[in-house]
Amino acid sequence: MRPVALVTSAVTDYRERPFRMLAEEEGVEVLAWADGGQEHPGLAVRHVTQAGAARLVASGRYRAVICGLGGRVALPATYLAARRARIPFVLWASIWRHPRTPAHALSWLPTRLLYRRADAVATYGPHVSRHVAAARGGEEGIFVATQAVDGEHFGRPVSAEERRAARERAGATDDAFLALFVGRLEREKGLHVLLEAWRRADLGPDARLAVAGRGPIAPAGTGVTALGPVARDDLPALYAAADVLVLPSIRTATFTEPWGLVCNEAMHQATPILASDAVGAVAGGLVRDGRNGLVVPERDADALATRLRILAYAPELRRRLGEAARRDVGAYTYAAWVRGMRAALAHASQHPTARS
Repeated sequence: MRPVALVTSAVTDYRERPFRMLAEEEGVEVLAWADGGQEHPGLAVRHVTQAGAARLVASGRYRAVICGLGGRVALPATYLAARRARIPFVLWASIWRHPRTPAHALSWLPTRLLYRRADAVATYGPHVSRHVAAARGGEEGIFVATQAVDGEHFGRPVSAEERRAARERAGATDDAFLALFVGRLEREKGLHVLLEAWRRADLGPDARLAVAGRGPIAPAGTGVTALGPVARDDLPALYAAADVLVLPSIRTATFTEPWGLVCNEAMHQATPILASDAVGAVAGGLVRDGRNGLVVPERDADALATRLRILAYAPELRRRLGEAARRDVGAYTYAAWVRGMRAALAHASQHPTARS
C-alpha cells in the first residue's frame, strides 16, 4: 500500500511520537521542509524544500496527503499537487482567528478556498473546528485531532526531593506561593501583562513568579525569578512544584494562541491553570473556568492580579482545581490525536470534494 504524505515544517519533540503512531497505522512518510536534517528513528522522514514536498506529492508516490497551514509555498503547492495526482487532501488546521494584517487579508480568500475544497480538515480542537465550519459552510468533513503531550513523561511521579529542588531553583520556600510561566518571552504571550499583574497583586515578600523560557523580554520585578530555558526533562518537577501555571496570551495582528501545550503539561502534574480567554486551550474546552483553572480576559492586568490573589490565599481551591486538571487532561492523548487524523483520512478517501 502506498504511504500517506504528511507535509510539515519540522518534526518537533512533541510531534515525533504521535507521528510515529500514525505511521504505524497508516504508513506515513513525513515531508519536512525546515527540519534541519535531524534523524528521527523509527519514522520515515524526507528533508525537502517546500517546493520539493509538492513535487513528491505530485509524483504518484502517495495515496493521500495531510498538510498543515504553515509554509507560503508548501501549502498551496501541495494542495495543487494533490489535485494533479488525484489523491485525497487533508488540511491540518490550527488557526481559530485569521491574522489581521493587510498581507493576511489578501490571503483570506485563498485560505477560505482551501478550507472549503479540502477533502477533510483535521483541527486542533472545537474552537478551530468552528472557525473552519464558518468558512467551509458546514461541519461536514471536519474532525478534531486532539492536542496532546506525552502523558507518561509529563505525568510521571515527582519525588518530594525533586519538588523541593525545583522550588529552590525558583527561589520559593516550602510554603510560599509559586506561580509559573513557561513559554517564549514574547509580547504575544502576554508576559508584560503578567509582570504588571504580579506587581499589582502584591502578594508579599515570599511569593514568587518563576519565568521559564527565552526571548526578548527580560522578566524582572519583586519576587520574579528568571529561570531561562528549562530542559524538557526538568519540566515535570517544575510543574509539580508550582501552585499555578499562568498563560496570559494576547491576540495580536499576526498571532492568536492556537492551543498552549504547556497547559496540558502542567495539568498532568495536577497543577491548575490561570489563562486568558485568548488561549486556544481555553477556547477549545480543555481549561475551564472554575473547574480545572481560572480564566481572565486578555490584556486585563487587574483581573489577572485578582485571580492571582485568590489562588495565593486559597490552597484548598488550588487542590480542587488541580485534581480536576489531572482528570480532564487524561482524555487528551496521542492516541486520540491519531484517531482524529485517521477519521479525517478515511472521510477524505470516501467523500472527495474536489477530485476529478
